[in-house]
Amino acid sequence: MRREVLAIMASVSQSVAPDAFGPAVALSCRECGARTPLAPNFACAECFGPLEVAYELPAGDPEGLRKQIENGPNNIWRYAPLLPVSPDVAERPSLNPGLTKLVKANNLARELGVTGSLYVKDDSGNPTHSFKDRVVAIAVEAARTFGFTTLSCSSTGNLAGAVTAAAARTGLRACVFIPHDLEAGKVVMAAIYGGDVVGIEGNYDDVNRFCSELIGDPTGEGWGFVNVNLRPYYGEGSKTLAYEICEQLDWRIPDQLVIPIASGSQLTKIDKGLKELIALGLVEDKPYKIFGAQAEGCSPVSAAFKAGHDVVRPQKPDTIAKSLAIGNPADGIYVLDIVRRTGGAVEDVNDEQVVDAIRLLARTEGIFAETAGGVTVGVLRKLIESGALDPAAETVVLNTGDGLKTLEAVADAARPTAVIRPTLDSFREAGLA
Repeated sequence: MRREVLAIMASVSQSVAPDAFGPAVALSCRECGARTPLAPNFACAECFGPLEVAYELPAGDPEGLRKQIENGPNNIWRYAPLLPVSPDVAERPSLNPGLTKLVKANNLARELGVTGSLYVKDDSGNPTHSFKDRVVAIAVEAARTFGFTTLSCSSTGNLAGAVTAAAARTGLRACVFIPHDLEAGKVVMAAIYGGDVVGIEGNYDDVNRFCSELIGDPTGEGWGFVNVNLRPYYGEGSKTLAYEICEQLDWRIPDQLVIPIASGSQLTKIDKGLKELIALGLVEDKPYKIFGAQAEGCSPVSAAFKAGHDVVRPQKPDTIAKSLAIGNPADGIYVLDIVRRTGGAVEDVNDEQVVDAIRLLARTEGIFAETAGGVTVGVLRKLIESGALDPAAETVVLNTGDGLKTLEAVADAARPTAVIRPTLDSFREAGLA
């Protein structure tokens, strides 16, 4: 079996153009370090550990690279020299996500008692209003290179919309799989672009298991599952969050970052991106702390962190933060390694705290976050109150999606402050003058 897998990967590797993946040179196992050719594969043939992209990144001229990036497109393709994509990627059809706002959140800072600089990296400004557009954009380039004709995924919602939109833009067929009880806004977002949206009875982990079976069946031939067989490439899109944050801070790493945890891939790749910027000399090498945020109703990584465990025990999700509701997070153990290495922590908040945090961010900064953003802001508040996060240090908190996708969470806000007659007297009587 192992020989067959290696033969397939070698065949694929020989069939792609030499520069199709830019500076990427191989897939590397995160467990044993074994390297294999770049191919649509996610598991090591030696130890079955997860694979990630390994690079030979440009070195020796940080100032020249910095200028090249700053003069690049106003999207993630400005970082093409650091990604597994062709040098001409910016000329191809794409949704061109990225370069979203880094908002100086002074009002939120005052509300929370933060005395240092506080920023919200607001990724709701992406084409389908979530950070998933970043990871899908990289996965699409890999799918094209490998000759896939159908783009697919298992999704808690945002990814499904990002995949169907990207497929529409690039001319690929899309067929995505979601839990049957997903929020209506996310179902609409996935379906409107014309792809097939399939509801699976069960939670995300059930959906993911089904997709793993489909990918090994002849029925799935020619299918690129962005978060399964294309996962090593897909994950690299999250590095662009690290790149953008540092560039927007005038090429500086913030002291602290608060990042939501679903599978854990986003957090691990942001850390990878920061380490790459340091190695390339694009930012100063300095300590930074990474904090992970989960919803209490699906907090396997938080539970493991608090118990001091190195293994993440799966949980059955039960939370309004459905975009984070992955009970068996693939990168959970790597999240634990990172937060411990950097001196951070993993914390969780309950559904009531999530809703309160959504309202707080909207009221103070005019940013309407989806439930995942409520989780990160809620965890930020909790970390400050517990003393785990330094309120005087420069901090970036991530909002990864738009609140219009999770209106159910704040449905009680969907009513007027008052209903009055169209007269000034009625207005005064309502106490609004």
